[in-house]
Amino acid sequence: MSKLEKFLRGRFAAALVAVLVGFVVAAVVLAAAGYNPIGSFAALFQGALGKPKYIANVIIKATPILLTGVGVAFAFQTGLFNIGAEGQYIFATILSTIVGVKLNLPAVIQVPLVVCSGVLGGAALGAFIGFLKARFGIHEVITSIMTNWIMLYLNNFVVSTDTFHKANSTAALPINPSSYTMILPNWKKSEAGKAFLSNIPWLREVLLKTDANFGFIIAIAVAVFAGYLLSRTKLGYELRAVGYNRDAARFSGINVDRSIVLCMLISGSFCGLAGALNITGISPHTITTLAAQEGYGFNGLSVAFIAGCSTVGCIPASLLFAGLIYGGMTVQQVMGAPSDIINIMIGTIVFFIALPGVTPLLADMVAKRRKSAEEVRVNKDGTPLPEKEV
Repeated sequence: MSKLEKFLRGRFAAALVAVLVGFVVAAVVLAAAGYNPIGSFAALFQGALGKPKYIANVIIKATPILLTGVGVAFAFQTGLFNIGAEGQYIFATILSTIVGVKLNLPAVIQVPLVVCSGVLGGAALGAFIGFLKARFGIHEVITSIMTNWIMLYLNNFVVSTDTFHKANSTAALPINPSSYTMILPNWKKSEAGKAFLSNIPWLREVLLKTDANFGFIIAIAVAVFAGYLLSRTKLGYELRAVGYNRDAARFSGINVDRSIVLCMLISGSFCGLAGALNITGISPHTITTLAAQEGYGFNGLSVAFIAGCSTVGCIPASLLFAGLIYGGMTVQQVMGAPSDIINIMIGTIVFFIALPGVTPLLADMVAKRRKSAEEVRVNKDGTPLPEKEV
């Protein structure tokens, strides 16, 4: 097998081909609509990578998508489909907001309490879905879709209550500043901070013009930890064994029901962390009335599929996804092209990722051509042809 064949049969090749096809489809749609594809893609990359603050905003936007993607990928590797990442994310934002508004302790205590409340909320909701699956056999897709909508309306209820509603707005009260996880929020606005940052233009732009926070660093650590947990620990082995064959896992002594609940609990905690870090790290640091799902959980689902459900692979996939979304706004501003073109591109990428036979088919074509070329170099009796005849 040649190196090209090995590459085409790998997971990375499938993602790369899907991304390339996504750009080709987007180019065709743009051209058909009368827009310049090259100029549109140039605006896309400029909007995502053109300035330090653009790059920072892409990273900020990638954080919740990465964490929900890790949650979905973790569950998928254990045989479960956590399509309820959106609801777990929303529930986490609700609890983090409630705790962040009601408590105003020193930051060293306040931040862990606010973040942990969100993580526990996502974990509890995930465990509940897992319990319904383990105890009553109710498919997790059904229950998680229902909880997505329940959490949306719970969010709107909390926002509308007298206790949490912010006057003359459609939002709840913001959490107390002691809950913030932004990078040096007070120092960067002080005279000393501004004086220091004036000597480093790119850092000044990142810190003062964006909500730069510690979220993405935490998200990377979580993605690596999740991969290690699945592949290097006894617990991970048991969870994957249940996903591969529940009957065989039960026969070998693994508690299948406990594993299902535990898997959804861990998956939900990752999604809950995404919600908590968004509340503590990004303005307006509160929840608002929702007319529809925010999309962080569903975007995480796409990221997980682009990454081949590898938790570590979700890191570059989330950056790609966030770059397309954030840079897509520039395409609309500069070229006048509708931002829906980015959704078409993302949908195409996910569509081709979902077709696992595409790149193996290309690998088979390469192998067939290689064999044909080798057959030309030998006689019918199998002896090599002279060099000149070849």
